[in-house]
Amino acid sequence: MEMVATTKLRRFQDRAVASRPYANEIAQLLGHMAQVMGDKLGERPLFKPGRGKQTAILIVTSERGLCGAYNSNMFRELETWLAGQRERKPVFFVYGKKGFQYLTKRGFEVERFFVEPPLEKLDYRGAKFVARTLREAFLSGRFDEVLVFYTAFESVAKYVPTKVTLLPVGADAARGGGKKATGDVILEPDVETLVEKLVPRYVETRVYNALLESLTSEYASRRMSMKNATDAATEMGNVLKKQYNRKRQETITKELLDIVGGAEALR
Repeated sequence: MEMVATTKLRRFQDRAVASRPYANEIAQLLGHMAQVMGDKLGERPLFKPGRGKQTAILIVTSERGLCGAYNSNMFRELETWLAGQRERKPVFFVYGKKGFQYLTKRGFEVERFFVEPPLEKLDYRGAKFVARTLREAFLSGRFDEVLVFYTAFESVAKYVPTKVTLLPVGADAARGGGKKATGDVILEPDVETLVEKLVPRYVETRVYNALLESLTSEYASRRMSMKNATDAATEMGNVLKKQYNRKRQETITKELLDIVGGAEALR
């Protein structure tokens, strides 16, 4: 299982790392358009809080266990956030069987449990469907915001449970992650039309990147967990082997003493 996890980790890590430049560039482009639009940006529904009083949460967990503290760390991050939101009961959109089981056992409302495609086989089209579902839920008027709880992949040994606000598109995102756009850009046909097309793609990209990073973090955690299990099993095997050899030596010594004692008695 350690070798399988290592192989899959390399593949998913390449996909996650490859998606980051595109996500950063689309955020910077959105930031440039936000600067051009100015105050008009606040009139668009995806840039202001929704009319509802509930919070929609997309939480990404694993389908299976044997991945160390990956899921428990995510649930701890969620519980920390829920502790400060006692007056509001969130509605969940879930990717991963472990998250679904955790939430249903505690009586939380699960609006949508995504099972197709499986997270391991997810492509951009699948992420687009998830993003569209969240966007339509936000625009329906039930929710005032959409949050995403996922595990950010930083390195093979470090993956951090993270909460981000997906909708409404925040000020930091509208500024392109805090980076000012440089250079003169000619926008055609016009900035309003481009923003109308760009914002859904921006949301899809953020969801896609969050799902990929969570999947990569899962296999990094599973690889580390299986490595620790292998090391513990090897150490346990060595201890048991020493005990076996000691018992075997004691038995041989006892039999030799019996033989010697019997020979002396015959004399």
